[in-house]
Amino acid sequence: MNNFEFRNPTRIIFGKGTENNIGREIKKYTNRILLCYGGGSIKKSGLYSRVVTSLKENNIEFIELSGIKPNPRLNLVKKGIDLCRQNDINFVMSVGGGSAADTAKAIAVGVPYNGDVWDFYIGKVKVKEALPIAVILTLPATGTESSNSSVITNEDGLYKKGLNSELIRPTFSIMNPELTYTLPAYQTSCGISDIMAHTMERYFTNVDHVDLTDRLCEATLKTVINNAKILIKHPKNYDARAEIMWSGTIAHNGLLNTGRIGDWGSHKIEHELSAIYDIAHGAGLSIVFPAWMKYVYKHNVNLFVQFAVRVWDVDLSFSSYENIALEGISRLEQFFKKIGLPTKLSDANIDDNRFEEMANKCTENNTKTVGQFIKLGKEDIINILTLAR
Repeated sequence: MNNFEFRNPTRIIFGKGTENNIGREIKKYTNRILLCYGGGSIKKSGLYSRVVTSLKENNIEFIELSGIKPNPRLNLVKKGIDLCRQNDINFVMSVGGGSAADTAKAIAVGVPYNGDVWDFYIGKVKVKEALPIAVILTLPATGTESSNSSVITNEDGLYKKGLNSELIRPTFSIMNPELTYTLPAYQTSCGISDIMAHTMERYFTNVDHVDLTDRLCEATLKTVINNAKILIKHPKNYDARAEIMWSGTIAHNGLLNTGRIGDWGSHKIEHELSAIYDIAHGAGLSIVFPAWMKYVYKHNVNLFVQFAVRVWDVDLSFSSYENIALEGISRLEQFFKKIGLPTKLSDANIDDNRFEEMANKCTENNTKTVGQFIKLGKEDIINILTLAR
């Protein structure tokens, strides 16, 4: 186990009806906010009305930034930064899923910075200050409600990049599983894939003697898998929704990677996929992750056997260790198919015309590698995308 420091300052307010207290919670910090959200779903569900009522009852002034899309765009981030500066806003709140929260985080670091906010995402500068952030979560997926991460897409060149900074962990997040009842089944499934990917990115490590976090990762995966099966038949099962929502937070709040080094190669590859094709992040991950596994499993067959046996209940007497490992990967694919997700690029009508472009972007023209479990260069990424066809 490696040395580590762990701290997560985000206050989680979890449970039924908690969104109705948003005005009272915001009032502890400010009386003027930027309210970020997506399209009309929060208005159709009545959530927008409840949030606005609570803000007004507590005399919270708010400026709205709507129209946030999946794979959130840099142009809208810049619009939000301008709104905050023009209206002397010092607090950003998002209502929605990871895209809304990631947009809020980007705005929060952009407001006090004199340069282009994209500088943070390309690693040109590090975050030194940020506005405080609050989240009302409606889609369990990215874990951004208590993570130090934000991912934004730059329309100019179709680049999708991530930012990590302790200064962008939300001050507090409100999480009511009831708010996820109205999610389409496909969005729920994409969120499940994202949660599992965050867990598996940490699970496949070269660090030895991390049994506790191995088992925490395995428990998180099994919890998501078991409750996903319940939601297929009973989409308004509160307890199943709650288990998945909390798993999404645990998967990306930093706890599962204590003492270990995660991989993140699959995420890097998927970012190129969703930047170009605008595929849902979770759907891209359900395609890329199994292909990555097939490409790298021989690097540590024992770890993939452990994954197969402990997470997917593959029988140890199944045959050879290699066959056990491959069966675990197969069961992951079967699970993704069962919840309605693509597992091949062809399932998403994506061909091989831009493999080299994606590999070039991912590796900055083959000058850098991605991933830690096995460091991947340009040709490796093309090979993984080929396996995913």
